[in-house]
Amino acid sequence: MSQQGKGQSRLERTFQSALAAHQSARLNEASELYEQILRLDRRHFPALLLLGAVKAQQADYAAAERLTRDALRVQPRDLRALLQHGNVLLAQQRYDDAFAAFGDAMAVNPSMPEVHVNRGAILMLRKQAAEALACFDAALRIAPRFAPALCNRGNALQELNRLDDALAAYDAAVREQAGNAEYLASRANCLHRLKRDDMALEDIDAALKAQPSNADFHYNRGNILAALKKPAEAFAAFDAAWRIAPDLPYAEGDRLYAKLAICDWSDLARELDHVAANVGQGRTAARPFAFLAMSGTSSLQAQCAKLFIAREFPNRPALWHGEAYDHARLRIAYLSADFRDHPVALLMAGVFERHDRANFEISAYSFGPAGASPMRRRLESAFDRFLDVRAKSDVEIAALLREHEIDVAVDLMGPTQLARPGILAHRPAPVQILYLGYAGSSGAPYIDYVLADRTVLPEAQRACYAETVLDLPHCFMATDSARTIAPETPSRADEGLPAEGFVFCAFSNSYKILPDVFAVWMDLLRERPDSVLWLASANAAATANLRAAAAAHGIAAERLVFARRVESNGLHLARHRLADLFLDTVPFGAHSTSCDALWAGLPVLTCMGEGFAGRVAASLLATLGVPELITASLADYRAQALALSGSRERLAAVRSKIVQARETSPLFDTARFTRDIEALYLAATGRAKVRD
Repeated sequence: MSQQGKGQSRLERTFQSALAAHQSARLNEASELYEQILRLDRRHFPALLLLGAVKAQQADYAAAERLTRDALRVQPRDLRALLQHGNVLLAQQRYDDAFAAFGDAMAVNPSMPEVHVNRGAILMLRKQAAEALACFDAALRIAPRFAPALCNRGNALQELNRLDDALAAYDAAVREQAGNAEYLASRANCLHRLKRDDMALEDIDAALKAQPSNADFHYNRGNILAALKKPAEAFAAFDAAWRIAPDLPYAEGDRLYAKLAICDWSDLARELDHVAANVGQGRTAARPFAFLAMSGTSSLQAQCAKLFIAREFPNRPALWHGEAYDHARLRIAYLSADFRDHPVALLMAGVFERHDRANFEISAYSFGPAGASPMRRRLESAFDRFLDVRAKSDVEIAALLREHEIDVAVDLMGPTQLARPGILAHRPAPVQILYLGYAGSSGAPYIDYVLADRTVLPEAQRACYAETVLDLPHCFMATDSARTIAPETPSRADEGLPAEGFVFCAFSNSYKILPDVFAVWMDLLRERPDSVLWLASANAAATANLRAAAAAHGIAAERLVFARRVESNGLHLARHRLADLFLDTVPFGAHSTSCDALWAGLPVLTCMGEGFAGRVAASLLATLGVPELITASLADYRAQALALSGSRERLAAVRSKIVQARETSPLFDTARFTRDIEALYLAATGRAKVRD
């Protein structure tokens, strides 16, 4: 045999050894053998390609890219090399380059479904779901039963809010590969969005059985369990996700939010500090609404919202390009998922009805649950145009706003549950405003203004806000002076309250109750032995934990009374007559709940926090003219609660002051408030100056 033949034989044996090591996942050995080959022949195409694959497996993407490029210089049209090149670029998040590389592969073989799927996956990462859907459909025209294309098609359809079509795509993918955990988990997410959570739980459990260490699956299971109102189980699922992957976006915050919901305060101070530190360091550790209960610091709350929006709902191509509208009536659009029996609707219904129709045209864009409730019917008749846009994608809704030439788009939700910030990310209107539904900065560069007042947003905190602040002249919160209170007051026995004694009331959600304020409440019960604490109905775990916490403070568990569910808001307002003093929470205070109490004539005692979410009750009380119910520290809060609960005459005087102020204060003057908010809309569009 010639020397050349011997060399080739040795090269072939080395290559076979390298291949065997590679296939056995002995990557270091395979790498060394491939390099031996390349020292002998720098243009050995299989060694270049496979060493590039090894480097990619070892996450050395720079080396993988260099080797793959070298392989392409040897064989520029090799499909394997083109695909590997695209995948390496994708791993480096160089999406434009990867998209082009897969385009090169498609030019070589347009009938390869994987190439179309890869290009679609990049478009999904760019949040271009409609374009991605076209890629997945192209793959399916080539291979109608190609499961990756079917599942990815479902993902794109979900993003476009075509949930029934998405479910059909996932069903088809699961039929092709029944045990595929990713497909089951994707279908579970879709079922969750369709509110078929029992079925979603079955799918995610099956996915976890196949991949028990998948953090995303545990996290999604937590979301499903939270929707099923099983917060203790949701906490366990979020906890599992967070322990597997501590940096998984939102896992830490959702875990802690579920923990707060069940009033599990073990190691709480350390965990609150930890999530706040992560947010401060620029990590997406929590969702903005949940974070309001974890930190009262305005700058951190704004940072949390900014991180969330940048990741989930960044700026999209604008639909409005500076065109000047000259409508005889200013066109106002309210966007919400809460046009139903919801606190936002209860507060705003009267404003919608009282808008000056001679100068304003009012539209509702509803993307939440409907139902046939009296409130829904009232709202549908309150607008010039009421659009149910649940089935439309964000960009489709944005296009409607642009088509209707809306002057001012008012987001009534901010970054909260069921919200659709992606609509306004497309800049469909000249003026875009955040109002009412979220007590903080939206974090969105496309929101121009936030409506507030000087109490909820003092000057020192406004630097945290990306939005320009427009102040209502009195309280920022809308109210409805037409709200009815049931004439009949239930008996104390009906509500589980003792026949005699003082009733402290705190109807805030359980996640707002933190150990320091609870300790003050227990001090009050200790100092007033004839008193009870009347709390909102809570989940079973929260009820048990709060009663255990009371016992740890030396307070009998039965002195905590949990309110029953009632049929209507009117009945709920009526039972406030049985309470003596409403106790606010901090740093996340009562909002519509404190408004309920004051409308019913019940004094609300607040401890004013730093951030917007902790200052709402203070704004209500200041507007109503009872500043003596506003305190600035828990020590003062405790002292004032003791003073009021120790003097029936003093408390009666405060109650009388509130009842009288209801008739004269701007707080419950819906018509006046409507004129004030209209003035701000005019100011925002340059049609008038902001009122002093």
